[in-house]
Amino acid sequence: MVKSFQGVRLAEPKKPTQPILVKDHMSTNLVTFRLEDTIDQVMEILTKRKISGAPVVDESGALVGIISEVDCLREIIKGKYTNTIRFPAKVKDLMTRDVMTLSPDITLFDAAQKFLDYQIRRFPVLKEGRLVGQISLSDVVRAFPKLKHTTW
Repeated sequence: MVKSFQGVRLAEPKKPTQPILVKDHMSTNLVTFRLEDTIDQVMEILTKRKISGAPVVDESGALVGIISEVDCLREIIKGKYTNTIRFPAKVKDLMTRDVMTLSPDITLFDAAQKFLDYQIRRFPVLKEGRLVGQISLSDVVRAFPKLKHTTW
């Protein structure tokens, strides 16, 4: 709506739009691994699914770590010295245990800042302590070209 002030037409300020949230851009159909899975299994699935890492969950489905291609590299390098092409190490031995997570209700801008601050490629997303998704750096980058500048 346009208002006038002493004969000058003024545009009405735009109403605030809904924030752009992590929950609207995260992946919810997750690949997850178990503590006893082998690095062979991890590398096969990561390669097949064209992903670079995934959450690790315990028997109850609770998040206990994250395993990535970088973690797998440790076992690959070890294989060079033992002259083996098999990678039997367990996920529990190579995963990152101290996992940073995000809430599904933070903005994509806040998530983008976390990616810059921590220099990691993915965050598991927890709601009330339960794994509900994962957001990757690629998810964030892919989201912004789709958004109209008027929603910022």
